[in-house]
Amino acid sequence: MKQTNYHLFDFMDFDPSLQKDEALWKAYAPTKIEEREGDIIVSIPYQKQLHQEDMAPDTSVPQQSFDLIIRAYEPNILRLFTTMSGDEMTEADDMLQFSPDIKRLPLHYVCGDVIATNGKKVVKIDFSEPQLDKWSDLLPAPQPAPFITFYPDGDETKGIALSDDHFSPPRYDALPLGFVSCDDIATNKTERATISFRCEADECFVGTGERFRKMDLSGQTFQLKNQDGQGVNNRRCYKNIPFYMSSRMYGSFYHTSDYCKLSLADHSTRSVQFLNDHATLDVFLIGGQTPEEILRSYRMLTGYPQMPPLWSFGIWMSRMTYFSADEVNDICNRLRKEHYPCDVIHLDTGWFRTDWLCEWKFNPERFPNPQGFIQHLASQGFKVSLWQLPYVAKGAEQLTEAKENHYISQPTKDEDTTTGGASNFSALDYAGTIDFTYPKAVEWYKDKLLKPLLDMGVKCIKTDFGENIHMDHRYHASTPERLNNIYALLYQKAAYDITKEVTGDGIVWARAAWAGCQRYPLHWGGDSESSWAGMAGSLKGGLHFGLSGFAFWSHDVPGFHSTPDFMNLPLDENVYVRWTQFGVFSSHMRYHGTCKREPWHYPNIAPIIKKWWKLRYKLLPYIIEQAELCTKTGWPMLRALLMQHPHDRQVWHIDDEYYFGSEFLVAPVMTSNNCRDIYLPEGLWVNFFTGERLDGGRWYYNVEVPHDQMPIFVRPGALIKLYPDEVDCTDQMDLSKAITIEITKDYKGLESF
Repeated sequence: MKQTNYHLFDFMDFDPSLQKDEALWKAYAPTKIEEREGDIIVSIPYQKQLHQEDMAPDTSVPQQSFDLIIRAYEPNILRLFTTMSGDEMTEADDMLQFSPDIKRLPLHYVCGDVIATNGKKVVKIDFSEPQLDKWSDLLPAPQPAPFITFYPDGDETKGIALSDDHFSPPRYDALPLGFVSCDDIATNKTERATISFRCEADECFVGTGERFRKMDLSGQTFQLKNQDGQGVNNRRCYKNIPFYMSSRMYGSFYHTSDYCKLSLADHSTRSVQFLNDHATLDVFLIGGQTPEEILRSYRMLTGYPQMPPLWSFGIWMSRMTYFSADEVNDICNRLRKEHYPCDVIHLDTGWFRTDWLCEWKFNPERFPNPQGFIQHLASQGFKVSLWQLPYVAKGAEQLTEAKENHYISQPTKDEDTTTGGASNFSALDYAGTIDFTYPKAVEWYKDKLLKPLLDMGVKCIKTDFGENIHMDHRYHASTPERLNNIYALLYQKAAYDITKEVTGDGIVWARAAWAGCQRYPLHWGGDSESSWAGMAGSLKGGLHFGLSGFAFWSHDVPGFHSTPDFMNLPLDENVYVRWTQFGVFSSHMRYHGTCKREPWHYPNIAPIIKKWWKLRYKLLPYIIEQAELCTKTGWPMLRALLMQHPHDRQVWHIDDEYYFGSEFLVAPVMTSNNCRDIYLPEGLWVNFFTGERLDGGRWYYNVEVPHDQMPIFVRPGALIKLYPDEVDCTDQMDLSKAITIEITKDYKGLESF
């Protein structure tokens, strides 16, 4: 549909021809306010609008009234709930998993103010009339509106006010609250609902998932609908999270799995707007003085990340794909013989009877003794990770069982024409999506498909895909439209739970995500192009992902595919080196892609790669320390600079530098000319490798960086844990042997690097 640049059509999704039977209802000023069991109940009347481009009340239709429930929690959380669809408010579901630190905070209403029992004013409801100097009747008077301002942390200097945003009374750019109904009075079916908040002219926004965009997202509108991203440089998104954080130090979490839309100062620079495809709004406003505090409260609502096992922080080796036990053994033998440290060997699509035909069983010719194969690799210190997806193909041996028992989605038409989660790389026809809304299907997936593999010794399941499901199929406990986004959460939980139950290690390797998926690490950034653009897009996505509640995130080193020939072009060695350096200072580090990824295939750079791999293992004590911190706080492993410096206006626009844990400031080189501009925040900084001292609070332009180096900075006084010995894998490590170096005035750089 062509863009009109009008709110009614471009944001509220009305038919520009106005031929569709639908009606817009606008919120008016509250008519009643009462206290009920610690909540504040605000009765909001809604007035139907005439079915036209300019808004005007349709006074021939009676108003409808719906309650806005305001609930407060410690620490610093306000919840706004209203439904035109008869939904119930809940405090526990697939997304919400309140920590014991979340406490209800009873509210009292006193003359327009809502006061919490801790004495803080958290809401102001303004009934005052505007002061007028009337001289013209050219335009009608504005329609009434609810003027309500929220202070989730009690800080009245940064109120979050509902936005009644219009140019003139007929021409609206945002609605404080509103909903859409079918215009057939006999059905009166509600379809979608909206809420909007005022924003400041210089306000910045971050988060919303793995967003492949600049750091400040203001001026953009996002459709929160998971789909195969097909790269990391476009609008499509594997991991949408209905959460954003503002530079005014608040966060907003929209508790829904429905398709929804978020406009961050885009349709109007005065408003942040949210539209839900289901007519219920459940919004958590989270206050705090720092980004970490806000993200910690978000995790208290939706769950903390669990700690991945030590071995997962080592290097993963993979391609798309290895095809036999002999091929894998040759690679693993060479890794050990030449002392390239590595912990995980990943088998992608080629371990099945037919490439891509996922049957959860090893090819008996090419992997004749899978258990012996896995045990042999384990004796060398290698863990095995296996690829699979959540769709059953028409040629799969499990198809009849899955269809007869309704373990997979069922077509709604006699002739099934959908492709559901079909891969971009395979012509296979997928007959159905495993129905994780059905408990028996969950147990079938866990016990019959995954458990035999885990019992053999497999340590991790790559829960690939899951962004798309079969949309013209039936599911046991949801419509496909309401399941699509949250499917990733149900899918990954099942794989994570059975993996932890059998192996003792809680881990998956996942691509899709929705709110709550942070509980089941870890996630990687999808099918990036092996190029400078792919590297830059990956980092942008990872930083926004960390600002959306996730602690652990990885990416394919050195990018997944080539262009213009997707599968077959050799790698750019400069990209390989620079992406390796970026990978060392990432939560997890996996080599993967469409052609050779093993470093010895690139002899000109292999010594550089080995040096950086050894550094990764030297850093593991520090990485483990920081990872454990991330499971108890709001910190991600990869942190946008704004996490540490929220009052530095520069860093809300920097997306090519980051903190790795608390101590390292990382500035990866992402161009072919071996130089980059570097911004150092206020204070003194020390180059980790050379010991050079630099003053912060300024830019350093066109800094030359030799091919085998990367700018890494630490603060004077920083304490960095390192492993003193060279190892081939984490099985050889005893973390009690870790040493600590202090960045003193005599520090001259990391020795032997």
